Amino acid sequence: MIVPAQASPISIYNTLSRRKEPLVPLEEGHVKLYVCGITSYDYCHIGHARSVLVFDMVVRYLRYRGYAVTFIRNFTDIDDKIIDRAHKQQVEAAALAQRFIDEFYVDMDALGALRPDKEPRATGHVAEMITLIQELMAKDMAYAAGGDVYYRVERFPEYGRLSGRSLEDMQAGARVEVNASKQHPMDFVLWKGAKPGEPQWDSPWGPGRPGWHIECSAMSRKYLGDVFDIHGGGKDLIFPHHENEIAQSCGATGKDFARVWMHHGFVTIRDEKMSKSLGNFLTIREILKKYHPEVLRLFIFSAHYRSPIDFNEAALQDAQAGLERLYSCVQRLEALPQHGTAGAACITTQEAEHIAALHDRFQGAMDNDFNSAQAIGYLFDAVKQLNQLADRLPDQAATSDLNLLHAAAADLRILADILGLLQMPAWEKDSSQSSDRLAKLGISEGEIAALIEERAQARAAKDWAASDAIRDSLLVRGIALKDGPKGTHWEFVQ
Repeated sequence: MIVPAQASPISIYNTLSRRKEPLVPLEEGHVKLYVCGITSYDYCHIGHARSVLVFDMVVRYLRYRGYAVTFIRNFTDIDDKIIDRAHKQQVEAAALAQRFIDEFYVDMDALGALRPDKEPRATGHVAEMITLIQELMAKDMAYAAGGDVYYRVERFPEYGRLSGRSLEDMQAGARVEVNASKQHPMDFVLWKGAKPGEPQWDSPWGPGRPGWHIECSAMSRKYLGDVFDIHGGGKDLIFPHHENEIAQSCGATGKDFARVWMHHGFVTIRDEKMSKSLGNFLTIREILKKYHPEVLRLFIFSAHYRSPIDFNEAALQDAQAGLERLYSCVQRLEALPQHGTAGAACITTQEAEHIAALHDRFQGAMDNDFNSAQAIGYLFDAVKQLNQLADRLPDQAATSDLNLLHAAAADLRILADILGLLQMPAWEKDSSQSSDRLAKLGISEGEIAALIEERAQARAAKDWAASDAIRDSLLVRGIALKDGPKGTHWEFVQ
């Protein structure tokens, strides 16, 4: 079931206007999206995972709603951090950058993230950056000094609009390194003159390399045009990176640049921002050694993308349990017989209508600034109702009821797919995390299986008291038994 793009507007919070605005693409039915990617000098951490997965969700949802999406995400493969790390490791900067681009793909493929339509690299677009700098110089919005080129912030009256800062306040509060070459303390570098031992390219101002900010202005322009629909990234990029992009692009073209600016919140550890500089980060591959990638997805999407999210083991375990609950329900429904009796349905019209409206509820949440947390809540509400309905089915269920529940299982998978969830046919209970959880409960899968078999024998003998006693003994220990057409399975009590 694909909902047409014209059904209802998607509302997105625009950092630039500080309010939610309806998405109205420049080209009807086609959304052009640019997202700032990684600086490739180290392994990716959970903060990177959040950024990639947030925009993975945005792209998936836009396409679900019927939009064509052109999705561009760059690699910064030349930068001070890359050069410094390469010097320390005594390798070429290009080799170091390539190594961690390769590692990035390992992590993102493990997370099931969609590949963008284009993934331009800074080093492959130096010519475009030089052209853009020349345009700025022709308009007297940039100047050369000592082999470097700087942007004149005073020539752009709207500088600070995205971050909500005034140039005067920024200058007064800035810890700007004294640089006699600058005409204003807040002027920022567009081109850096060559230093011994650093990668360099020829330019009209002498050999050197581009500054960080100019690359995204040049690459987004090449692949999306002077003006495009959405620019995304983390809140840490609002200033100075995105503020400077606006100044460069608008200064050169006189046009709007990106119409909507989306920024996701930080991942924190004990309420402190996760970052490499603070040394408090966990790499994606460290997390995936303990948790399935869909657990990390559910953890991230259980908070609104603009909110901070605090990483802790309890939250991951909750996500693990929630994911098991989703899989358990879908597997249970998919295991129901395809055909039943011609008898009367036990599912009421009102219940059937509520199930059928799941798409509308989910879409309403996602249309409201991609509120994945609320959308997930609707999925779990549906799981609760569907499990109750499955519990009510008689041994000889009506075909109409079975059709409805099979359709509901398909809908759950369609909607969960927007979040990259329920990608497997079945949840594998033999994961190390499930084993650890069973160990804490003081029971093993073998013991559970033996008790399920003992209970089946009691039920066959119509010894309902013994059957109920086994079920209740497991329930007290945190294990719930679920009976279905293909037998009994177990799941953790939530």
